[in-house]
Amino acid sequence: MRWALVKVSLAVTAMVVVAFAVPLGLVVKEMARDRAFSNAERQAATIGPALAITTDRAQLLRAVASTQAGAEGRMAVHVPAADERPADTSDAVGGAVEVGEQRATEDDLATSTRLGRASISSVPGGFALLQPTAVGSGEVAIVEVFVPDRDVTNGVNTAWLVLSVVGLALIIGSVAIADRLGTRMVRPAEELAGAAQDLGEGKLGTRVPEEGPAELRAAAVAFNSMADQVVQLLANERELAADLSHRLRTPLTVLRLNAASLGDGPAADQTRAAVAQLEGEVDQIIRTAREQKPQTQSPLSAAAGCDASEVIRERMDFWSALAEDEGRKVRLAGVDRPVRIPVARPELAAALDAMLGNVFRHTPEGTAFAVDVHNGDDAVIVLVSDAGPGIADPDAALRRGQGDGKVGSTGLGLDIVRRVAESTGGDVRIGHSVLGGTEVRVWLALDGRGPSQGRRGHRVVRRRRGKVAG
Repeated sequence: MRWALVKVSLAVTAMVVVAFAVPLGLVVKEMARDRAFSNAERQAATIGPALAITTDRAQLLRAVASTQAGAEGRMAVHVPAADERPADTSDAVGGAVEVGEQRATEDDLATSTRLGRASISSVPGGFALLQPTAVGSGEVAIVEVFVPDRDVTNGVNTAWLVLSVVGLALIIGSVAIADRLGTRMVRPAEELAGAAQDLGEGKLGTRVPEEGPAELRAAAVAFNSMADQVVQLLANERELAADLSHRLRTPLTVLRLNAASLGDGPAADQTRAAVAQLEGEVDQIIRTAREQKPQTQSPLSAAAGCDASEVIRERMDFWSALAEDEGRKVRLAGVDRPVRIPVARPELAAALDAMLGNVFRHTPEGTAFAVDVHNGDDAVIVLVSDAGPGIADPDAALRRGQGDGKVGSTGLGLDIVRRVAESTGGDVRIGHSVLGGTEVRVWLALDGRGPSQGRRGHRVVRRRRGKVAG
């Protein structure tokens, strides 16, 4: 497109320059010629009054010398012989008077005399203007003015050079402007094509600058919007794959604990090895699904709320059986009455399994843990406490995909909890529990306000009644 615009501009400008410059050059040439001969006619007309008075050669010489052309030796006067001429006319040669250098031929002089009007004849080195003029004797004298070639073409070459330079400048300028416009149009199109190719090669961060003509700007906006949608869709798919894979860790934990109680023997060793390999594969799936993708959150349905007490009791029934096998003391409080929260039931169950799974996975057997639910006016707080060794870096544990550096940690469980809390306007914090280990505090806002807003004037109602297992 760029070279096509340049060629079109070059052709159009060249035609315009030829259409105007050539006629203008011819006009300049004709004007110079007319100017030279008009000046010669004026020079010849100055001799007319002298010829009307006298044909005396001496007086004619003085009259010719007084003119510019005569002073430069470019004027001559031809007076023909008269039938009756005074006897004392000593300047007459055969009855005729010649003043100045004659350049025109006799035939040219005779023709001009016969026509009775000015004529131009070609002579060596230029042109001769022949101007017939009547004298006192009734004859017709010819005033000859020589016009050299340099006067006829005076200024023509300069004018043509100027026209050529101007025409060339117009052509170069039009080509440069066309190239600039072509670049302005082609460059955004090339960037758009390159970005589309990069996006097709998997470079999801590729974006197109929104510049150029309006149509290309609109195309760039549409491309960037499409790229953002693609990135978001891929991120949501990866998040879903990672979250679903992480949910497999709960039954894997049960399998690992059951395999540990099988005792010794080849079958028991093979079972434990298979469970460990399966758990490693699940961890690898989680890490692979989360590689090189932006942090996006899957939207949670706040409208599909649930009874937190019911969900927590159900999940605690499952984990209490495992705790009994490992000799762990379990305390559950605050679930004696319904507690509605704006979180979907599967999401709350996944978050609770993630926290309790971390307790079984990262604390020794026999370590006690507790789950407390505090129901307030504008928020519900779920506390999961244990008596384990604690978390060395709570901030790192909350960053998705990093974990806290423990073996077997994908760093995804607490992030699932965080996203559930943030979907309601709440948050997750990690601290030290009264049992001596880690306390995970999940703030679930009921009115959409964040914890900083909800705390002001908020009183948490503590309920310690509940069952103790183990």
